[in-house]
Amino acid sequence: MTSSEETPSFRLAYVPGVTPGKWVRIWNERLPDVPLTLVGVSAAEASDALRGREADAGLVRLPIDRTALSAIPLYTETTVVVVPKDHVMATVDEVSAAELADDIVLHPLDDTLDWEDRPGRPANERPATTADAVELVAAGVGLLVVPQSIARLHHRKDLTYRPVTDAPESRVALSWLEDETTDLVEEFIGIVRGRTVNSTRGRPKPQAQAKAKDKRADKGGAGRKPAAGKSAGKSGVRTAGKSGGKSPRSGSAAPKAAKRGKPRRRP
Repeated sequence: MTSSEETPSFRLAYVPGVTPGKWVRIWNERLPDVPLTLVGVSAAEASDALRGREADAGLVRLPIDRTALSAIPLYTETTVVVVPKDHVMATVDEVSAAELADDIVLHPLDDTLDWEDRPGRPANERPATTADAVELVAAGVGLLVVPQSIARLHHRKDLTYRPVTDAPESRVALSWLEDETTDLVEEFIGIVRGRTVNSTRGRPKPQAQAKAKDKRADKGGAGRKPAAGKSAGKSGVRTAGKSGGKSPRSGSAAPKAAKRGKPRRRP
C-alpha cells in the first residue's frame, strides 16, 4: 500500500480571483479525514499544473488547453474596466467597449479574456502581469479590462471599476485529468454542483451501503412482525371478549330462567 493510500488527501489548484472557500468548508465538513490543500497557480499555468499532476483538480478560467483534461463550467463573471476614481467613466453606471476607443487599454500577458477585437488604443508595451497593469492604471497610464473578481482582488482606494456591457465574459470551470476521475474528484464535483450528502449521484462508501442494507432489512422485518402480531392480537382479544362476555353458552347471554307464576287450573 502506498503512502497516498494510507493517508488520502486532495490538492485543489485555483487561479487568481477565484474564491474556493465555500467549497473547501463543505469538503472539510463532509470529509474531515481527508485534508484538502489549496495550490495557487496563474491562469496560464493551470492546465500544465493539472497535466503535471501538481493538483488533483483545479478551478480554472476558460478557455484553456483541454488536451487530456475534462472541464465542467461553473459560472460566468461580469467583465469590468478598472479606472482611476477621478476618471470620467467613474461617473456612470456602465460603459460599452466603443466608449473605450480613445483611451489606452492595457493588455497584460496573463490576460484571460477572449477578445476578437480588443477595445481602446494599445500601450507601447504589454505589462507582464495584471498586478503590474493595475499599478499603471493608478499612475494614469491607461485603463484595464478584467473579470470583476480580478478587479476586487487588486482593489485600491484610488481606483474603481464599471461593467463593460458588450465585453466577453470570463467563465470559471472545474478541470481535472480525464483518466484520473477518482472518487475524491467525484466528491468535489458533487460539492461544486450543490449535491447534498445523501444525493444519489454520489458514490456511497461500502460501510454506508452495508448500514443502509441492514437498515432496510430491519425495517422490513419490523414491518412483518407487527402484521403477524396484529392478526394474532385481534384474534386473541376478540375471541377472549366473545367467550368471556357475549358467548351464547355462558355469561349474560345464557338462557334465562322461566318466570314463576300461579299454577294453571285444570279444566
